[in-house]
Amino acid sequence: MNYGILETQPNVYIPLDPEKNYPTGNPYEHRVTVTKPSKGKRQYKFDETYPYIDRSFSYLIQRNFVGPLFIWFVINVANKLKYGLRVRGRKNLRPYRKQLKGGAVAICNHVYQFDAAAVKQALQPLRNIWIPMYAPHFNGGQYWFVRYVGGIPVPETMGGLRKFDEAFDHYHSKGEWILVFPEEVRWDYYQPLRPFRKGAFTMAYKYNCPMVPCMITYRERKGIHKWFGPQEVPLMTIHVGEPIMPDRSHSRKEEVDRLRVVAHERMEQMAGIEKNPWPAIPEEG
Repeated sequence: MNYGILETQPNVYIPLDPEKNYPTGNPYEHRVTVTKPSKGKRQYKFDETYPYIDRSFSYLIQRNFVGPLFIWFVINVANKLKYGLRVRGRKNLRPYRKQLKGGAVAICNHVYQFDAAAVKQALQPLRNIWIPMYAPHFNGGQYWFVRYVGGIPVPETMGGLRKFDEAFDHYHSKGEWILVFPEEVRWDYYQPLRPFRKGAFTMAYKYNCPMVPCMITYRERKGIHKWFGPQEVPLMTIHVGEPIMPDRSHSRKEEVDRLRVVAHERMEQMAGIEKNPWPAIPEEG
């Protein structure tokens, strides 16, 4: 998609080489290669046999203790030093504490390796958040991180899909949060906002819970941060927007499409985008 169509407010920082190797036709083309684990022995099947709700002692220890410590002392430090992560707009959630108590669906643009941890840090570091993720990553070299940050693989069979849905029903019933990247695939340091898939908005409608839009924007690498990353890698700011409430008086299709458009517009505003080259809803719907 041509960056020449993109129009932003004057103070918006656009990373260097903004059009380098980005696809121009398919907004869901994968840009991140799944790396194989060093031993190459792990091969999960993403069907009804996968533990979408894992109550094993090993998982509970790593998910509730080891994983959070790793995220807090390694990933969050990397986010601060390498990416200069700043959080803006958390106050927008305060008037909605009552509505958010029962859980919410957060969404964010998908633009760098540690954006899931950035969203978690922006919303609340200790909050339980569950994230639908691209299944092959769970057989790849980043298995441990994606699993214990709260990732749940999107299944490849109908039987798996039933178990996947049951897992999110279970976590929502406990008042826990769900994070979805509605752009579906990660395009590092990409400036425009791509079209949104339906999943996150269908969940918000199904659970009748608030949607919390988050938007990652970029800053020029300056000061001490020049020591921790190359100049072409921008610094990150994550903005937390005011929650969007679904209207169950509308049909699911009408409301899912409305939520997609409203969320897309809110996130464009947070990013200072005045004219975005991609629509909120892809042509295929």
